[in-house]
Amino acid sequence: MAGVPRPGRKPPKHPALKRLGTRIRDLRSERHVSQEALADAAGIARSYMSGIERGVRNFSVLHLLKIAKALHRRPADLLER
Repeated sequence: MAGVPRPGRKPPKHPALKRLGTRIRDLRSERHVSQEALADAAGIARSYMSGIERGVRNFSVLHLLKIAKALHRRPADLLER
């Protein structure tokens, strides 16, 4: 079936998700916060946060808001470059 990932295979990275994940990782690094600490502060599993930063998770706006709050940033800051 087209568009359905096979078991054991990661979905393809979408360029927009990759850029957003990179931005989140960069902001996290600027604050000298570990991925685990950010995930805890946002109430997200560390493995899920890893997927967000790698651009393989198509996460919700609610997750975006939680991550922005945990980074002490405006949600728009995560979308800007």
